[in-house]
Amino acid sequence: MEVSEALRQELLSAIPNLRAFAVSLCGNGERADDLVQETLMKAWAKFDTFQEGTNLRAWLFTILRNEFYSQVRKKGREVEDAEGAYAARLASQPAQTGHMDLRDFHTALSQLPDDQREALILVGASGFSYEEAAEICECAVGTIKSRVSRARTRLTEILALEEGETYGADPMSATVITRNFG
Repeated sequence: MEVSEALRQELLSAIPNLRAFAVSLCGNGERADDLVQETLMKAWAKFDTFQEGTNLRAWLFTILRNEFYSQVRKKGREVEDAEGAYAARLASQPAQTGHMDLRDFHTALSQLPDDQREALILVGASGFSYEEAAEICECAVGTIKSRVSRARTRLTEILALEEGETYGADPMSATVITRNFG
């Protein structure tokens, strides 16, 4: 199958965003890398179904999202680490308070319902418009807007933030969270 150089470059430039979205869904860098690899393999195998000129990023994010939920359904039969014993052995304590704030943020993010977290990440962190996020999630634009709003409100409650307050001990983490979610 022949793919144009422009399309190939667009595919390559989407990989960091796909990985960021995968990490936010999985909560694990290694699983995220595997998910991105599986997404790219599926996309490449079905590239003949992609219409050049349409939104490649949305197409790739949809494949990634569908693959993630397929893996979650399969994982339902596996034994969970409910007590966190295995995860505790693998985790290391952060060396700086900024890392602790980021960990708190990720913990708060993981407490959101899947649909709200997904909408917030697509719109807030991945830079998709509400319309594009709605297309990826296969729902109405109003539904995405509602999910994002409820997710932001809930994160503010979980993190005990005052209105207009930034979150993060250092300027880098405060900027990221304020820009993407505030």
